[in-house]
Amino acid sequence: MNAEFFEALSMLEKERGISGEYLLDKIKSAIVIAVKKDYMVEDENVQVDIDPASGRFNVCLVKDVVEDVENPHTQLSLEDARQLRGTYSLGDKAVIPLKTKEFGRIAAQTAKHVIRQGIREAERSQMYADLQSKAHELVTATVLRVDDKRVVLDMGKGEATLPKSEQLPDEEFYEGQHVKVYISNVVSGERGPRILISRTNPDMVKRMFEMEVPEIFDGTVEIKAISREAGVRTKMAVASKDPNVDPVGACIGPHGSRVSHIVEELGGEKIDVVPWSEDISAFIAAALSPAKVVKVELLEGDKRACRVTVPDHQLSLAIGNKGQNAKLCARLTGYSIDIRPESGYYGEDEE
Repeated sequence: MNAEFFEALSMLEKERGISGEYLLDKIKSAIVIAVKKDYMVEDENVQVDIDPASGRFNVCLVKDVVEDVENPHTQLSLEDARQLRGTYSLGDKAVIPLKTKEFGRIAAQTAKHVIRQGIREAERSQMYADLQSKAHELVTATVLRVDDKRVVLDMGKGEATLPKSEQLPDEEFYEGQHVKVYISNVVSGERGPRILISRTNPDMVKRMFEMEVPEIFDGTVEIKAISREAGVRTKMAVASKDPNVDPVGACIGPHGSRVSHIVEELGGEKIDVVPWSEDISAFIAAALSPAKVVKVELLEGDKRACRVTVPDHQLSLAIGNKGQNAKLCARLTGYSIDIRPESGYYGEDEE
């Protein structure tokens, strides 16, 4: 019977991919619960020894050897103890072997339930670990269902919901469609792991460039900063560790081939790739692309702020629709930006 038990454990480990040690812990816990229920004892009165290497499977009650028995469930008289082993003395712990069949039907059912529960928990834990390894990565999923508020996707190992707030503006989906999503997090819940996905996260664009641009993948070109208005515009600052490699050119690709693949996947979202610089004035000027900058003045004080001067005809381009270009530039550089035309504002005093 022990041989069959250990063989069943081995099969569970292989078929379910669950650690044998984990299963044994759960089975021991199940047997302890069953014995406690049938014999009305506490944890310290139950001893379970399971060793697959030797094929040993022993279950015992542990009782205190006393002169006068007050609780027969947890105590044993010296006379009865010496019938088990002649060397027992008062104060010893007597070990009484039990047969598996003595647990009874209720005990067996309890053990089965806890074992099943343990297997489910192990499977959830394993699934969580598998999915956690994909957190902050870009994956391709398949659309299962679509409604007004959300899209349900098949992630390969479970489903995930893409809420409206994480979709690009005016984005449309259909069943069976393959779509790229960014796994922003994996959280553990009562019903198993839950995958949080997005198509608006700035890191999604970062991951797409890592996949599309070999120089980023191998570490030659580094993405220093990124800011995004999902579905509208992204600004990305890049630097090269090799003076012979143009970081901006590497990201754009021959005739714009690399960046165009990403723009297409993002539904026409504009992408500005700009050179990063340790010279913050030069970096701010580059980040205001596509506008040309005449001058950048860093303002004194604790706040990271600057005043940028642009040609009069470039003012609206620098600010962008609803201030979008200026906002993205500020997020990218970490500086508050005041944009002014070259001619100055009407009535403004000369400084």
